[in-house]
Amino acid sequence: MLIFGGVYSNLQALDAVMQLAQAQDIAPQNCICTGDIIGYCGQPRESLERMMRWGAYSILGNVEIQLRDDEEDCGCDFSAGSRCDGFSEVWYAFAKATLGASRPLGEQSGKATLGASRPAREGKAQQYLDTQYEAYFHQLPDHIQFTYAGKSIGVVHGSTENVSEFIFASSSWEAKQPSFEALGVEVILAGHCGLPFADKKNGMYWLNPGVIGMPANDGSTQTWAMILDDANGFSYEFIRVPYDYLTAMEQMKKHHLPMEYAKTLETGIWDNMEILPDEERQHFTDLHAVKGEN
Repeated sequence: MLIFGGVYSNLQALDAVMQLAQAQDIAPQNCICTGDIIGYCGQPRESLERMMRWGAYSILGNVEIQLRDDEEDCGCDFSAGSRCDGFSEVWYAFAKATLGASRPLGEQSGKATLGASRPAREGKAQQYLDTQYEAYFHQLPDHIQFTYAGKSIGVVHGSTENVSEFIFASSSWEAKQPSFEALGVEVILAGHCGLPFADKKNGMYWLNPGVIGMPANDGSTQTWAMILDDANGFSYEFIRVPYDYLTAMEQMKKHHLPMEYAKTLETGIWDNMEILPDEERQHFTDLHAVKGEN
């Protein structure tokens, strides 16, 4: 099985992971995205439509939920006023406009919607998500559960309690345990934090494949995914995903998206470490220092 997260509107990275699946002879129905198909990069419509055509499984990320519900922010749980929060206002507005159409207040779309009608926000044009995308988002589950290689497995975005919860390798098992209990599983496959890691305790595994749409703050343009294998019991392998990051950068420039994130595609280093706990922050500070000495 191929597990990946955070396409982040990076069409070139998605194409690369699809090619990886084909090269590994992994069928689309054995591929799972941990959410946030939409994000920082420049081709949200193309990326979403590619996912829809491919037929891989996905759960809802916070961005899909916010778009589906016509919310005004990405729901990423960035600190108010932080750099990430400011940048998200730009890329989320772009994604929302690209996947829908603004209409004057009072104008009706003439199309049925899947959810309850939402009140128009005072003084603003109402944003309507294209009905095909809204229908797709309504089909995506919050979680997926299945059995593989004798292990009961659950897929979450942040956690079962909070779709936007940042769970890292250094996060306590007190933070991780509720998701295992809520789903009744031995293995959690998670997303949202942007970093690949594995944490094991008492026969339980918290596995995050990382994301394909942005580097893992490790100084490489390549991103990360994970392969699960049942040939000899349950096993997992983190795998690098090389892709055409230069075209992805050009798409971001074309649509006037934050160049700080475009630069990250090229350098492999995040613009900031605002979301990272001290342990992860120190790890990557040390990593970058070593790279600088070489």
